[in-house]
Amino acid sequence: MRPVRNSQKWHGLTHRKFIPTVYHRPMDGASPEVTAFILAGGKSTRMGADKAFVTLDGQTLLARALQLAHSVTRNVRIVGDTAKFEAFAPVVEDAFRDCGPLAGIHAALRTSPTELNLILAVDVPFVPPSLLQYMIMHAKNFPATAIVPRPNGGWQPLCAVYRRKFADAAEQALRAGRYKIDVLFATVQTQAIEEEELTTAGFSAKIFRNLNTREELEAAKSEDVSR
Repeated sequence: MRPVRNSQKWHGLTHRKFIPTVYHRPMDGASPEVTAFILAGGKSTRMGADKAFVTLDGQTLLARALQLAHSVTRNVRIVGDTAKFEAFAPVVEDAFRDCGPLAGIHAALRTSPTELNLILAVDVPFVPPSLLQYMIMHAKNFPATAIVPRPNGGWQPLCAVYRRKFADAAEQALRAGRYKIDVLFATVQTQAIEEEELTTAGFSAKIFRNLNTREELEAAKSEDVSR
C-alpha cells in the first residue's frame, strides 16, 4: 500500500515552554490515548559518549526528551538498557538485539498499552511540543498506521506516531534481517506530512536536526534551529 498524503492542515498551534525540573507531571494538553517512547539505545559511536547524557543548554538530551514527551502524555517510557535508564522512567528493552532503531520501534509497540504511540529519538533536541501535538491530531483524525514527517523529501521515522500494528511489519522485516525503517512505509498505510504542510503549519525542517558528533553538539550550542 502506497503512502497517503493529507491536505487538511491545522493552524494556530504554539510552542510550549519547557518546565525544567518536572519530568513526571504532564503539561496542558496531555493525551491519555498516547504512549511516548524515547529511543535511547544507540551506541553513540560518533559522539564518543552516550548521547542520552551529553548536555545542551544545561540539560542532558535525555532530560530534554523526557520533558518534550511529557508535554503531550503522562505515559512516557524509554527504549534502552534497563540498568542505565530505570531511574528516569519505565524502560523497554529490544527483543531483537543490535538491530538498530527498527528494533526499538518494534519493542515499543509490542509493549504499548495504547493504540497511538509517539516514537522520539533522544538526539533530536530541537523538536517543539507543538509538532508532537500536530502529529497526534493527525493520528486521532485519520486511520493511517504511521504518521511521519517528510521534510525535503526525507522521512523522519524517529519523530513520528505509529499504531501498534506497525509492529507486525517491523517484526517481519527484523526476522528477515531487514532493518531499514523507510522501506516499510510502502507496505502499510502511511500518512506523510510533507514539506509544504510543515511549512504552512510553521515548522522548519531544521527542527529535525539530530546530533551525532561532538562538533555538531558544539555548533548547536550557538545556533537557533528551533524554527
